[in-house]
Amino acid sequence: MSKIKPSQGAPYARIMGVGGYRPTRVVPNEVILETIDSSDEWIRSRSGIATRHWASEEETVAAMSVEASGKAIADAGITPEQIGAVIVSTVSHFKQTPAIATEIAHLVGAGRPAAFDISAGCAGFGYGLTLAKGMIVEGSAEYVLVIGVERLSDLTDKEDRATAFLFGDGAGAVVVGPSKVPAIGPTVWGSEGDKSETIKQTVAWDEFHATRPEKFPAITQEGQAVFRWAVFEMAKVAQQALDAAGISPEDLDVFIPHQANMRIIDSMVKTLKLPENVTVARDVETTGNTSAASIPLAMERLLATGQAKSGDTALVIGFGAGLVYAATVVTLP
Repeated sequence: MSKIKPSQGAPYARIMGVGGYRPTRVVPNEVILETIDSSDEWIRSRSGIATRHWASEEETVAAMSVEASGKAIADAGITPEQIGAVIVSTVSHFKQTPAIATEIAHLVGAGRPAAFDISAGCAGFGYGLTLAKGMIVEGSAEYVLVIGVERLSDLTDKEDRATAFLFGDGAGAVVVGPSKVPAIGPTVWGSEGDKSETIKQTVAWDEFHATRPEKFPAITQEGQAVFRWAVFEMAKVAQQALDAAGISPEDLDVFIPHQANMRIIDSMVKTLKLPENVTVARDVETTGNTSAASIPLAMERLLATGQAKSGDTALVIGFGAGLVYAATVVTLP
């Protein structure tokens, strides 16, 4: 017979507060066109993106995360000292170690929480949310800060016609805490490693160190392959998340997909047959693709503008490099 004391966690978990930070510099398509042979019309028709935000030297991964986290903590109505864990999803923190989560935890005044980074690309927020839910139900933390943050302008090849216009910078954060009722559904997540070459860093850090190529490593992707995968396969994953939560598209109030591309978003809405009354996040138009930050940033904007409200039922899905994905149904804070 086991002598281990059973965990004493909450019966369920929920998102209690959300916060976001977008860098002050707004970059229109005209700036992108200074380094690629394209047009504003082509960029908008291919991606739906009109502007994106690029961080200044002072708007570091940590600085943006602290700004977003402060808003999320205040929105949740707790103090930083109550946070028991900090999870940061990012691919643009350039130090292999230590994790940026430890620095962020200190800067927000969280005391001595568990703190670690995860690398799951554009699905990272969903991965972090699932880990946070498990911690709260298991009892290892009462409140968990989940952050998605990127400075993708540092990893963008400004001369690559296929990707130069896609990426933006920013941070989004949520506080996950205890709940007496289900408010974060089962997560449908996974990976398809056979497609890992479709989105990747051009040069590995060890190769860069050994050869010092002329160009700094950047993110590249096979656009058509990613588009087909996202539209057809991720719609299936989204439906599985709805099924796992026991709801239908008609029960949804809000749909918050990863903000990769407007065409992908519109195609998923059509494939899922979402009713017209479902609010769809289209933050990509003015924020670009911010990878792990895109879902919490879009969530924050929908709530701030009144397009979504507290208590709404939302389907969130992230997908990207790996290829990895994560989808779940949540109640908005």
